Amino acid sequence: MSSPTREKTATRRRALTRTARCAVVALMGCASLAALPATEAGAATDALSVQYHTGSTGSDQAEPWLKVKNTGTGSVALSGVKLRYYFKADSASATYRFACSWAVKGCANVTGTFGTLAHPTATADRYLEIGFTPGAGSLAAGADSGDLQLRFHRSDWQPLNQADDYSFGASQTTYGNWTKVTAQLNGTTTWGTAPEGNDPTDPTDPTDPTDPPGDGATLFDDFSYTKYDDPAISAHGWNVRANSGGPGVPGATWAPQNVTFAAGGGGNTVMNLETSTSGTAGSTKQTEVLTKATKFRNGTYAARVKFSDAPKTGPDGDHLVQTFFTINDLKAPMADDYAEYDFEYLPNGGWGEPSNILYTTSWETYNPDPWQAVNQHTESRQSYAGWHDLVVTIDNSAIRYYVDGQPFGTHDAAYLPERPMSINFNQWLIDLAGQSSTSPRAYDQQVDYVLHVKDQVLTPAQVAAKVAAYRGAGTAFEDTVPAA
Repeated sequence: MSSPTREKTATRRRALTRTARCAVVALMGCASLAALPATEAGAATDALSVQYHTGSTGSDQAEPWLKVKNTGTGSVALSGVKLRYYFKADSASATYRFACSWAVKGCANVTGTFGTLAHPTATADRYLEIGFTPGAGSLAAGADSGDLQLRFHRSDWQPLNQADDYSFGASQTTYGNWTKVTAQLNGTTTWGTAPEGNDPTDPTDPTDPTDPPGDGATLFDDFSYTKYDDPAISAHGWNVRANSGGPGVPGATWAPQNVTFAAGGGGNTVMNLETSTSGTAGSTKQTEVLTKATKFRNGTYAARVKFSDAPKTGPDGDHLVQTFFTINDLKAPMADDYAEYDFEYLPNGGWGEPSNILYTTSWETYNPDPWQAVNQHTESRQSYAGWHDLVVTIDNSAIRYYVDGQPFGTHDAAYLPERPMSINFNQWLIDLAGQSSTSPRAYDQQVDYVLHVKDQVLTPAQVAAKVAAYRGAGTAFEDTVPAA
């Protein structure tokens, strides 16, 4: 990959809101649902229940007040708990805002994000997912979270109709068990019933297959390496970048030694990209890992990526970009065979944004000077700290992005690729304006795996099944994708 290709990125974002056709979606958090495992005699059991009462039956905002209780026999970390409240959007274009009025665990430790159901019903096509930060602590056996006084409203403050919402109960004016709100613990549903057709464990739902399609040319890498100069990395087709150039702070360096590998959850190895600075260009070290081959075009691209909102050391605030993307080179200004498809997370804002935002962007072409861009993007202004399953599919009709199993954005056929691309991960600083301190600080982005299946469009559930099959077979790497 030539460095001028990525040098455009910082400049282009300043024009992004002027040039892109934007759809704002706020979604996050969908774990695959699985049947509960059998419990060995004497072992601790994990179980939850949810109580609900409505704080408002009015039309200006919904107020689902909730309590989650640990009905198992062992302690439960609330950071592993997700609650879902299902509702019907008032229009296809309606967007919503979440707020926490009061919580025993502290509103700062409660998160709320919106998602879109894969299989809408007459009473639900959206959900509000409630999560908890590590600061919420744990629930001992038999304990509950106490009040979670939550609310949400339309972004434009137009009236909303709760009467047709799946999880709403107008008569539920005191707390009581409520199975129309689901609870997940570490990705497994332990309470409640989702709207029909939206439980992947339901065998009667033929529209939500999890079996991966038949054999197809595939790249899979579990990143089971020892260090950045492990000979297997190059042998498997990866380049750990050391050459100078953009994107990012002019004069910054790309530091291959800051790409490391360590054991992750579940016994898998994860790749860590560290970016550090002391507030000067000379002290700024960025990281990038990319395929040496540009041989990937239509099909499915997927990765499990951990974004970070805060540095692991030092003061926060830098205009950081954490990414997963595909790209080829711009052969001439406005060349129509250029292509790029991005997941880009800005934990501290940048490009005119004041705080965290996730972009997905599909590029047709651009002119670096004078600046002109042809692209389409979707954005979500909220925190995406933590692990996320990122999927983008490209066929002959559209580009579709998914975050944690849920649709995030669909981009038009005008942005389909004409030439093959590379697969890339990088973490870099837009500028040094976000934090003026000269104290050293360092940020991490982690990658669990990457998958590409050539010329096949997989659902997020099929991606998860295919990755599980590789890991179940002990396969850490496979590349059967032919050269372009």
